[in-house]
Amino acid sequence: MTMPEGRAPDEQPEDLTEEMTDEVVDVESDGLPLRTALEAILMVVDEPVADVMLAQVTERPTDDVTAELRSLAAEYDEQQRGFELREVAGGWRFYTRASASAYVEKFVLDGQQARLTQAALETLAVVAYRQPVSRARVSAVRGVNVDGVMRTLMSRGLVEEAGHDGEGGSTLYRTTSYFLERLGLRGIDELPDLAPFLPDMDALDDMAGSQR
Repeated sequence: MTMPEGRAPDEQPEDLTEEMTDEVVDVESDGLPLRTALEAILMVVDEPVADVMLAQVTERPTDDVTAELRSLAAEYDEQQRGFELREVAGGWRFYTRASASAYVEKFVLDGQQARLTQAALETLAVVAYRQPVSRARVSAVRGVNVDGVMRTLMSRGLVEEAGHDGEGGSTLYRTTSYFLERLGLRGIDELPDLAPFLPDMDALDDMAGSQR
């Protein structure tokens, strides 16, 4: 092959080298910036997530992930966003900014006076009849993600944590005494006989296993 005059055989045009570098980056990151992936993951977690776990999920070096997390945290602080990214208990998680706590408290208290949505009522019913139960099992019964609804029920004082599942370690949830008070019940045994219409927990486990 004849090489162009004035250029060494191992020399590449500068613009071609840059183009090849961009292509490699796109392949490694699947076209999604690391910070975008990290933000998406942290938006749905309930507990702090270690940077090692985030590195495994994003398939990036742990040092890169840690540096990006710290960069995001500094950026949120500089911009005085309504939320902040904290490193606590060996992991990372989003928290409401302390300076905005008064607004959050007002929203939560005002929200307690509002009616529950249909989704919240259905989720509350599943917890009431299948307690103690994990979020995953509640989601399996309803067929949708219930993380947001569960947070609403907990903020209303209707649902609370009830330990952890001995097998998988998942957090379990149950209804509260306030729930009984609002329904005028002395105990869960006074709930209407609705349980037969809900799937059996063993059946849900079998369904989950078959989908893996």
